[in-house]
Amino acid sequence: MGLQRHLRILPGRTEAPAMLPTLKVAFATTDRKHVDQHFGSASAFVIYAVTPEQAVLLEVAQFENLLQDSHEDKLAAKLALLEGCAAVYCQAVGGSAIRQLLQRSIQPLRVEEGAVIDHLLGELQQEWRTGGSGWLAKAAQGRPADGLDRFAAMEAEGWQE
Repeated sequence: MGLQRHLRILPGRTEAPAMLPTLKVAFATTDRKHVDQHFGSASAFVIYAVTPEQAVLLEVAQFENLLQDSHEDKLAAKLALLEGCAAVYCQAVGGSAIRQLLQRSIQPLRVEEGAVIDHLLGELQQEWRTGGSGWLAKAAQGRPADGLDRFAAMEAEGWQE
């Protein structure tokens, strides 16, 4: 399963300077307005750069249509696309995909079908402004959300069994 179309929006000369700190978040969507896709069989994603005060569309990617099944190889292109994202919002996500996302420090977030992306962005920004918790607090500080790298860090510090 490959990437069919990919639009990356580049900043123009008249835009404001790069937003810092910024999180990239993705949404599984067919219409670029609502979350209405299962992660594994999602036909498209939109990716936003988000700060506590602003959200800017960065990318729109469309994949070949696939049915929900147990083929693991269909995830590779999606995982590559989401590299650098802090979270992905989707209608549903399977266990294997959750593990693979968390290994890449991407937090999978399940939402109700038809959830409005602008509303979810607003909620994310509001939570960030009020201090955030869990995955958001870790992502905003630049730490992995899942803790899978914790043991590698401990080993680097000289920890032993």
